[in-house]
Amino acid sequence: MTRPTDVDQWLNDDAGERVLAVDETDVAEILCDGRFDTMMARTARFHHKHAFADNNGHDMGYRLTLMIEELGELAAAVTKGKPKADLEEELADVFILTLGNALAMEIDLEKAFHKKMDTIMTRPSRKGRLGVRVTEYVPES
Repeated sequence: MTRPTDVDQWLNDDAGERVLAVDETDVAEILCDGRFDTMMARTARFHHKHAFADNNGHDMGYRLTLMIEELGELAAAVTKGKPKADLEEELADVFILTLGNALAMEIDLEKAFHKKMDTIMTRPSRKGRLGVRVTEYVPES
């Protein structure tokens, strides 16, 4: 099965058609259906609306800089004890950028997610100074 990976493919997918049929003014309740394809199609619609692919918005150097900025905002919200609503908004920013990164790189993020989960589920956890890690890294003795 060929799955969408770029903006145009997502907009032409069933999920994209479903998203395009909804007015963008207040869709959170309508489209909050627990489906990955709905989130990808909404992100594709956002990228299409602002012509990211034509305006350097798919340049990964630029996108990674935005990701660092958003991670910093999330970290600040956590360390400053901001309300849960602020944490939700900052985490959503990071997630939306992650979905957009998949569009920019034309990666099937859902498939990559499951493939990676299959790998990391076989790894042992290790307790480090700051907490539990699940990694291939083995510290030197």
